This record gives sequence, C-alpha cells and structure tokens, in this order.
Amino acid sequence: MKIKKIGHCCFVVEPKEGVRIMTDPGAYSILQIVEKNINAILITHEHQDHLHIDSLKDILKNNLEAIVITNTAVGNILEEENIPYIKVEEGERYEINGVIISGFGNTHAQIYEDFGRVQNTGYMIDRLCYAGDSFSYPDVDVEILALPVAGPWMKLSEAIEYAKHIRPRICFPVHDAILQDFATFAWRIPETILKEDNILFRKLEIGKEEEI
Repeated sequence: MKIKKIGHCCFVVEPKEGVRIMTDPGAYSILQIVEKNINAILITHEHQDHLHIDSLKDILKNNLEAIVITNTAVGNILEEENIPYIKVEEGERYEINGVIISGFGNTHAQIYEDFGRVQNTGYMIDRLCYAGDSFSYPDVDVEILALPVAGPWMKLSEAIEYAKHIRPRICFPVHDAILQDFATFAWRIPETILKEDNILFRKLEIGKEEEI
C-alpha cells in the first residue's frame, strides 16, 4: 500500500493501483491543493485542522471526478458551500473501484467537557485504519494504523495503548503538526515501546510517497 503524507492529518493512500484517497485536507498543510488523480476525499470531522473549505475547493478543481465522503455534521457545512458529498458513518460502507471504505465511531475525543465535541467518523480504507480525532476501535483486523500522537484531546500514553490494543503490523504518526520541531524526541518514545509488541512505528517524510 502506498502512502504519501501531506501534513498533520492529511495523507494520500493508494490501497490498489489507480485508486488514490485523500484524508482530512485541513488548514495545517498546503500541499494538498496540488495533488492530482484523487478519487475520493475522506473528512472525519469539521475542525479546521481537518476541514479547510478553500483547500477542499482547490482539490476538487484539480480533481474533477473526485468524490467527498464524510458524515452528517460535515455534510451540513458542505451543503452550505454547494459541495456534494456521500454520507458514510458508523456501520456504513462505500466501495470505490474495488476499495472498501467503512465508517466507525461517532464522537470526537473529549478536550474539556463538551468543548469541541463534534461528530467524528473514523474510516477503514481496506486494511488501513484512520480514526480521526478519537481512539475509537474498528470491528475488523487492522494492518496499517494512522496513529494520532499529539493534540489537546490526548496524551502520548493513550496513543501507545491504542496502537497496542489494535496491534497493526505498522503505524505512522498523524495529528502531529505541533511536534515537527521536536521530531527526534517525539518519535523515539512510541518507536521504542511499540517495538516490544512487534509493531513498527515509522515516521513518513512529508510529500514523499512511500510503500508500507
């Protein structure tokens, strides 16, 4: 499976040749607007680091056949912008050119009380798991995990426990824009601990497509 990290929670995954799926084109990255040959764009929730309307419009201009897949809450925002979408939420699935996209989870992890507690849908892209801003568990086996590692709604120990519970073959960090200046320290901890459980933790280079 080919994965190209764009920034923060935006990456492009190619689960099979000719099918390219982008996740969460938010305001913390800009490289998403130049990507081509995108078939689908998954949006887990409405926070600006996951959904940036201007970027999304640019992506759709450059990828006229791309579809947007998201939940009801994000869909309401897209409707105001006249952007069509396909609703896929917890327990629902959609097939695009032989690739199965299925939704799981329904709520953003808690920041403080109800602050920012919006609808959040995680997605399985074939055997890759991306939960958005949550530690929701899919009900299927996971080979590749997009693992959130930093944010106001989590601590690193929770990320490590989440990965150990899911037990993927490999995981790579997302939700990590605030960590870029501390890369060496930030990645060493999960890399060291998860290795004991035979889980490979691998940081992806921004803008470079990699086979994992």
